[in-house]
Amino acid sequence: MPRLSEVIAALETLWPAERAESWDAVGTVAGDPDQEVTRVLFAVDPVQEIVDEAVKLGADLLVTHHPLYLRGTTTVAATHFKGRVVHTLIKNDIALHVAHTNADTADPGVSDALAGALDLRVTGPLVPDPTDPEGRRGLGRLCALDHPLTVREFAARAAERLPATAQGIRVAGDPEAPVRTVAVSGGSGDSLFDHVRAAGVDAFLTADLRHHPVSEARAHSPLALLDAAHWATEWPWCELAASQLDEISDRHGWDLRVHVSKTVTDPWTAHAASATSDPLGAPN
Repeated sequence: MPRLSEVIAALETLWPAERAESWDAVGTVAGDPDQEVTRVLFAVDPVQEIVDEAVKLGADLLVTHHPLYLRGTTTVAATHFKGRVVHTLIKNDIALHVAHTNADTADPGVSDALAGALDLRVTGPLVPDPTDPEGRRGLGRLCALDHPLTVREFAARAAERLPATAQGIRVAGDPEAPVRTVAVSGGSGDSLFDHVRAAGVDAFLTADLRHHPVSEARAHSPLALLDAAHWATEWPWCELAASQLDEISDRHGWDLRVHVSKTVTDPWTAHAASATSDPLGAPN
């Protein structure tokens, strides 16, 4: 059985910490380098519900996309919800490792997994990593559809293929406009509008789109915008990452048991549709 330090070294070959953004907090948060690892759980969020799942599963290592302490802390007291996460991990000998922006830009990375879930053919990164001579790494992905769809049909595909959430898929743009090329970015993507417009794609699917950036983007061009739940756009990476670790385990003869959490940790829990779908204006 491998030690934690061996498994972490393998994960670092997939998502080197030095490729994370300077503001990010990636790498190993908790864990004894000498402890043995037999079972690994992948998830998006290092929240108590996921840690409890890792305990019940008997996992030795939890790998999450989102950091536990992105902005640092002065306490891990169990009186705080993040402190309780740390206490639960340590009491149950579960290590925590984070791959965030270093997984976003990896090849393959978070947006590759998102494109795969939507059955899109990746043609390159949306924002190429200048340190990659092969031009494969970078933020977001440019994609093509094998057969054109309308915006409405593409949104329906996204709603069907991505994990179900209360939000579903929001659309800005002409529902009947044709879609042949798409940009995708797992997680928050409205800072990428300039790159998306420069790419000349028909549609952009991402998460956390806000009113003013979307309104301005629509004024700039007929680009269709599809807004999915943040968690849903990043969850496919968990399956991709688990398959990558499975392959490493087989190659080294580690016989790891690798799992993906299907627990929905999207914070939105319900959605009430408007009474009418006709845009009749705001109430008086």
